[in-house]
Amino acid sequence: MSDARSAILCGCRADLTSESGVRVRQRVAFVFAGLLVALLLTIDVWAQVSRDWTESFPPFRIAGNLYYVGSKGLANFLITTPQGNILINSDLEANVPMIERSIEKLGFQFKDTKILLISHAHWDHDAGSAMIKEITGASYMVMDADVPVVESGGKADFQYGNKREFLYKPTKVDRVLHDGDEVRLGGTVLIAHLTPGHTKGCTTWTVKVTEGDKSYDVVIVGSPNVNPGYQLVHNPAYPQIAEDYERMWRVLESLPCDIFLGAHGGYFELEEKRALLKEGGANPFVDPGGYRKFVAEKEQEFRAELTRQQRASN
Repeated sequence: MSDARSAILCGCRADLTSESGVRVRQRVAFVFAGLLVALLLTIDVWAQVSRDWTESFPPFRIAGNLYYVGSKGLANFLITTPQGNILINSDLEANVPMIERSIEKLGFQFKDTKILLISHAHWDHDAGSAMIKEITGASYMVMDADVPVVESGGKADFQYGNKREFLYKPTKVDRVLHDGDEVRLGGTVLIAHLTPGHTKGCTTWTVKVTEGDKSYDVVIVGSPNVNPGYQLVHNPAYPQIAEDYERMWRVLESLPCDIFLGAHGGYFELEEKRALLKEGGANPFVDPGGYRKFVAEKEQEFRAELTRQQRASN
């Protein structure tokens, strides 16, 4: 090593151990820590967005005047009537153009959406509502306990309200719904069932559709999931959360169901059933057994998690 190069290296080592060198190292460490936190937050945000949430899926008719217009992972349902159409769920803001294309591929007009409903006030199901209202002028109807969350853009959510990555554009609700309320348009009647727990106003929708000479009871499940981090015991932000889940199981178990649908395609095996759907054949979405099995499995998961948390709190 040359004397000049050696002197430079020695000088660097000496500088890093001096008072000014310590300050430099502290600044570098601080910047690195900040970058690491930013990276982890970015990873966390994208971990919440499953790839299939934004992956397009061919729109299709489920039965009667009920259509699927969602992505592979996030479910949207269109109910057509002579007086305009009803859309269930707005999903991510990035999904709105996809929903519009799906509706128009089926031969309907996005601007004919007269009523917008949601399954529950989480960003993956309602972040696009403001955009859809702006484009279509649809009347936005939301279950009472979820209205504060929707109108605050997620800030009033008991679990995610203080997490920036779960917030979205606040949207004015045009009609506040209550358990058992009917939503009517053009001869179609949907009933809003309060099935709380996942959110305070989580809503399961029921409607009857006619296919040929048969009438089917449709159930669109809001969400029975206990998300990671949900505190079922001694939750100051949602004291009655466990009791609300218990209410949800009672409601879901009481509903007559022929056609089983839900807020995520994975709930009701969207891909598998769509592949089996053939003109003139048996409709795979008519699956009362699958509905009962899904509810039973989700209730079992809830009870296992509740027991674990109760034991840990003792």
